[in-house]
Amino acid sequence: MSDPAAERSRGAERPVGATDRLAADVAEVVREEVREVRSQLMRVARPTGVGLALLATAGGCLVLGAGAASATALRMLETFLPRRLATAGLTGGYLVAAVVLGRAGLQQLRAAGGGSAWLADEMQQAVSTTASQVVPAGAAAVRDELDKWGSRRDDR
Repeated sequence: MSDPAAERSRGAERPVGATDRLAADVAEVVREEVREVRSQLMRVARPTGVGLALLATAGGCLVLGAGAASATALRMLETFLPRRLATAGLTGGYLVAAVVLGRAGLQQLRAAGGGSAWLADEMQQAVSTTASQVVPAGAAAVRDELDKWGSRRDDR
């Protein structure tokens, strides 16, 4: 008994029937096409991988730059505001910017329609749920800090 796969790999004779020959020819064409697609994908994947790595590194540098700019802005605010108030003000500014940019992004997603509009609705629901829990606690903390700061100024 012989193994058909082993015979094919050894280059066994081609099938004799017309149907068998056609099937073998089609299989060979498909194999060649798969090899070609695989090599094309590899040629594309290498630069794509490098490009993605470079973009990720650029994103990391952007985050570090934003952190440095934030630290600089905080130091500037601390020259004329108490440290905690300067921190609260800068945080508030970031939150306002995030809300404005987030709303603009959601509007763009909704304008795109289809799955993008659905994604925008899901994101807005998730953010609304989280904000309804976080904002009251944050507002209370800011209010307490402002009260403390105000009472310390009055004591002077």
